[in-house]
Amino acid sequence: MNWISEVVRPRIKTLFKRESPENLWIKCPDSGQMVFHKDVEANGFVIPGSDHHMKVAASDRLRLTFDEGKWVDVPLPEVATDPLKFRDEKRYADRLKDARAKTGAVDAFKVGYGRVRGLPMTIAVQDFNFIGGTIGMAAGAAFIRGAETAIEKNTPYTVFAASGGMRMQEGILSLMQMPRATVAIRRLRAAGLPYFVVLTNPTTGGVTASYAMLGDVHIAEPGALIGFAGPRVIEQTVREKLPDGFQRAEYLKDHGMVDMVVHRHDIPAMLARLGRLLTKQPGSEMAVKEPEQPVAEAV
Repeated sequence: MNWISEVVRPRIKTLFKRESPENLWIKCPDSGQMVFHKDVEANGFVIPGSDHHMKVAASDRLRLTFDEGKWVDVPLPEVATDPLKFRDEKRYADRLKDARAKTGAVDAFKVGYGRVRGLPMTIAVQDFNFIGGTIGMAAGAAFIRGAETAIEKNTPYTVFAASGGMRMQEGILSLMQMPRATVAIRRLRAAGLPYFVVLTNPTTGGVTASYAMLGDVHIAEPGALIGFAGPRVIEQTVREKLPDGFQRAEYLKDHGMVDMVVHRHDIPAMLARLGRLLTKQPGSEMAVKEPEQPVAEAV
C-alpha cells in the first residue's frame, strides 16, 4: 500500500474540494448561450440577450405578478389522492409523492389573492414541473376554488396556463374537470367579472380545449407553444409540412387565436389595465381600494 497516494492525497482533495450547485449556469435553448442562473432569475426568468422566456414555477410566477411579490395563498380543497389506484411503470401514488417532493406543491395549481398594480386580483397558476402541469381532480378543484374566490372578493380572475393536458392516471375523472371548469367560468360571467388567460410555454391538450380558450382576453408570452396536439403529431396525420412558427404565440396572434403577445415584464401592467377597463375601476392606482384582507408575503 502506497500511503502517500492512497491515503494522504485523497484526504487533501477532500479538504480543498469545493461544492458548486448543479444549476449555477443555464443554457439558452435558442442561442446556446450559457447564462448565470442568478442573472436569469433577476430578469424574471427571461434569458438576457436572446429574450427567451423560460418556464416559471408557480410561486415565482405569483411573486413576479403581484405587487411587491406579496399575496395571500388561497386554501385549496382536498380530494382523493389516487381514485383509480392506477399503475403503469410506476404507481400513481408514488408519482404524486415524487412531484410533491420536487415542487413543494400539493398539485399542479397554486392560487393567490392580492394586488396587481394596485388592482385586487385573484390569480391561479399552473406549474409545469408538477407532472407536466396535467389536470386531475385536485387541479380542477383548485381552478374552481380560484373562480369562487374571485366571485367572493369581486375581483378579476386570471389563469396562467402551462400544461401538457389532462392527467391520464385519473381517466374520466380528469376529463370531467373540463366541463366543471367551464361551469365555473360561466358563474364568473354571470357575476360580471372578467376572466383573463395568460398562455405560457407550453399550453396543450385538454387545457387548450377547455378553460385556456374561454377567456375574455387571451394573452400569450413570446414564443409559447399553444395547441391541442403537438406539431409532430399533426404533420404525421395530415402528411404535410407545417408553416414556420406553427402553434407559436406570434403565429396564433396573426391568425386570430390569441389577442396579444406580451413580454413577461409587461404582463402585470397589462392585466391591471384590462382589469380596470372591464370592471370600470378608476385609472389611478392610488384610487383603487385595498383588498378586504391584509396581503401577507407568501412563504
